[in-house]
Amino acid sequence: MSKNCSILIVDDESAMRHLLQTILEEEEYQVDAAENGKQALEKVEHNHYDLVLCDVRMPELDGIGFLSRILPKFPSLTVIMMSAYGSLETALNCMKNGAYDYISKPFRPDEIILTLKKAQERLRLQRENETLRRELRSSGEQQQIIGDSTAIKQVLHQVETLATVASPVLIQGETGTGKELIARALHEHSPRAKAPFVAVNCSALSPQLVESELFGHRKGAFTGATQNHPGLFYAANGGTLFLDEIGELPLEFQPKLLRALQEREILAVGETKPRKIDVRIIAATAKNLKESIEQGNFREDLYYRLAVVELTVPTLRSRKEDIPSLCAYFLQKIATREGRPIPRLTSDANEALQNYSWPGNVRELQNVIEKTLIFCRGLLITATDLPQEIKLPASTLSSVDDDISLKKATEVLEQRYIKAALERTNGKRAQAAEMLEISLRSLQYKIKDYDL
Repeated sequence: MSKNCSILIVDDESAMRHLLQTILEEEEYQVDAAENGKQALEKVEHNHYDLVLCDVRMPELDGIGFLSRILPKFPSLTVIMMSAYGSLETALNCMKNGAYDYISKPFRPDEIILTLKKAQERLRLQRENETLRRELRSSGEQQQIIGDSTAIKQVLHQVETLATVASPVLIQGETGTGKELIARALHEHSPRAKAPFVAVNCSALSPQLVESELFGHRKGAFTGATQNHPGLFYAANGGTLFLDEIGELPLEFQPKLLRALQEREILAVGETKPRKIDVRIIAATAKNLKESIEQGNFREDLYYRLAVVELTVPTLRSRKEDIPSLCAYFLQKIATREGRPIPRLTSDANEALQNYSWPGNVRELQNVIEKTLIFCRGLLITATDLPQEIKLPASTLSSVDDDISLKKATEVLEQRYIKAALERTNGKRAQAAEMLEISLRSLQYKIKDYDL
């Protein structure tokens, strides 16, 4: 990871520059150095750096002055500040002026490397997100929200309207309906599109560390806090913070989140002064939050703060007309990824997929397509290739009368299997018979009998 990462060290002490250069070059970083902020400005103007390690106190132009002059020109530059005169006020001043992190001198080599690795990971995610944005824009896809049904068109219209406002949005919908996809679309079509989109699953946050993860912490604030941590709110500053599964947020933390939303400021663990933030909040839940309020598991005041605007994502079973286009999308995406020809679904496979109830919604459909492609290596996917739970309901009594006899149901099932086998083998009866594990003579008899 470090081989292609270039770092500029800015420090007026030659011994510190030499020490840092030695440490970083051992880790295979590409290192350059400047004696003060003025020299650093010139270097950044004419060279590319991924990260900057900058001292706070320097002659001519100090670290804060460097920050205030360089970040307006290069807003994506990641700057980590250092100081031997560490204080909470100094650290806050650095962070308020746009520094990614702050390290107190003296530090151990492993501390500086850990901080750089975290900064690199943040940089990687930012670049990856920007690449995805460009790909989505160039492909013309609306954030890969697939479908032409009335239900999904209504949602997309709401997204278009809500993207232009800064109010919090509460997205509701069953698991697997694509709530995060809707949240990303709201962000991508908003004035904040070029700023970070940070997603966090509240159910995955430890109750003991939820405050630290969201608001950040100072070094030494608690056992194990060996580094300053800016927190996810700060990581999303200027952009959007997506709080998925908001109904799982610990009850004792909810008043602190409410205050952060109302005051637009956060207080990191171990700090005494709050930091102002500019973040749009989008929350999502598969739960009925009003029931959670009645049960005492969710604060009513927080609910109304989050649900300024509510948006409900439809289930897949309520927009089954979108299943063919969703299948085509997943088939193309997965087959392309695996470097194989893109197969197509036969009519009986489409029918089976249409007849299934999809309790797991779009996520389950994607899983089914991927699972099917693992075992089906041909260019045609029939109902027999689908997982058992999909093909049985579609192949038996779902499309026939309630009073059908067992004999008739068996005939219906047999006809469908024969049609699928013939379609898959392009009408080659010998191959179809082999696939069905019956003799060619039996197959010919059944074709004649069923008038296929």
